[in-house]
Amino acid sequence: MNSDRIKKGPAGASVRSLFYAMGYTESEIDRPIIGIVNSQNEIVPGHMLLDRIASAAKTGVLMSGGTPVEFPAIGICDGIAMGHEGMKYPLASRELICDSIEAMTMAHQFDGLVLIPNCDKIVPGMLMAAARLNIPSVMVSGGPMRAGRAGAGALDFNSIMEAIGSFKNGDIDEDELEDIAENACPGCGSCSGLFTANSMNCLTEALGMGLPYNGTALCDSGERIRLAKTAGIRIMDLVKNDIKPRDILTADAFRNAITVDMAMAGSTNTVLHLPAIAHEAGLTLDLSVFDERSRVTPYIAKISPSGVHHMEDLHAAGGIPALMNELMKKGLLKTDALTVTGNAVGENIARTEVRDRAVIRSADDPYRAQGGLAVLRGNLAPDGAVVKESAVAEEMLVHSGPAVVFDSEDEAVTAIWNKTIRKGDVIVIRYEGPKGGPGMREMLGPTSSIAGMGMDKDVALLTDGRFSGASRGASIGHISPEAMNEGPIALIENGDIIDIDIPNRSLSVRLTEDELAERGKKLVRPEPRVNTGYLSRYARLVTSANTGAVLK
Repeated sequence: MNSDRIKKGPAGASVRSLFYAMGYTESEIDRPIIGIVNSQNEIVPGHMLLDRIASAAKTGVLMSGGTPVEFPAIGICDGIAMGHEGMKYPLASRELICDSIEAMTMAHQFDGLVLIPNCDKIVPGMLMAAARLNIPSVMVSGGPMRAGRAGAGALDFNSIMEAIGSFKNGDIDEDELEDIAENACPGCGSCSGLFTANSMNCLTEALGMGLPYNGTALCDSGERIRLAKTAGIRIMDLVKNDIKPRDILTADAFRNAITVDMAMAGSTNTVLHLPAIAHEAGLTLDLSVFDERSRVTPYIAKISPSGVHHMEDLHAAGGIPALMNELMKKGLLKTDALTVTGNAVGENIARTEVRDRAVIRSADDPYRAQGGLAVLRGNLAPDGAVVKESAVAEEMLVHSGPAVVFDSEDEAVTAIWNKTIRKGDVIVIRYEGPKGGPGMREMLGPTSSIAGMGMDKDVALLTDGRFSGASRGASIGHISPEAMNEGPIALIENGDIIDIDIPNRSLSVRLTEDELAERGKKLVRPEPRVNTGYLSRYARLVTSANTGAVLK
């Protein structure tokens, strides 16, 4: 065991002395030392109750003969950070989370890890750490919150964001806005739609790094506590059998995760995070794999923001195991991929079944024959761009219109609220990429304002930044190369005609190569927006969105 190197024999007496100082007994010190990485805090609804998960996981470790040792990880709430300078930090925090877990684990030589995240960047940050460290690890998240209610209808965080647009448009008054605010998020947990947090928690299952139902068992349920105890039990078996993350995080595992992603139209942020996790596992995950899986995977689960169902509905319908079983029937999964259960994927899902066909459709009767996400290319995005096709109105799947160009999200939001955007326009927001932002801000503000004003069937939005998993409409992000790297998006001018053809995976501007080259000669790259602190270092090291925005 790793910990034996520092705690055994005469040379380990000093380490044992420090453990004795904390109250550990000789028997506890002698057992495998399991790090319990708890990202609990009191600023993120998804993380508010994670102490309950950590306590249950520690119980599971103790039940199985290990010694749990808890330490913290940071966690940012994207919803609170949204729409201001704070949104430059969430994606960048993914690297901080990964690095800090590495530092704690290597310094203290843990024998295994139970990783406890729940929200957007914390999940991939912890998975990246597991892949980098490659010691036995299992993830158990905090679980989704329940959907809010308004009469017979359901509400979620996206409901209040779109309601702000409706208020700005004069469609609802301030009392109605506050009523939605009070009811959209009824309790703790990761926001109730298939936004980034829940997408990544579901894909943790599909990757094999989380137990079945990790993505859908509700935050406030006894099932979630049992899941955490089981994770504590499982980590001891993983340590005993020396099963490590890179035994699980194989190329087949990532293909399985992408297939599940396409079948349920997860957040476009998954296309940032899966390549970053693969990078830490020593693999390269190209955007072409996402497009290939999208082409062959039926879209069978339409969860908010693409549809009316929420995570509680997906769980009641059989969760990710049932969805994967449906895909397995079509031969779309690598069923021999190993998981943290100690069994292969096929064994985990073989006896599951869909309990509600209104939520998880048959693969023979999908919403669409192809997956919910699409990768676009063209002279505007030579290295690719990403769109949640399932959340795009049919009228906007193919669209051409004049560019209305903004060099920041803030400028675009002001224009939208001032009603200067016209039907048919293509809003272009640039210098918001990983390097240019820096930090690649999520843009739920512009997309929800457009939707709240009833223009999501009339206006497209393009950016080298990214979108919240709650976004809907013709919102095309991750345009690569980004403007700060002198990508073609930096050369667009007001009035240029943009051609969008999502079914044919095309995104282009009506300019010739010579015209683009001529504009490129005159391009002056702006000065960095941040010159001090962590974001300045991040901007100097971060790579393009199409490579997962990893640091090099």
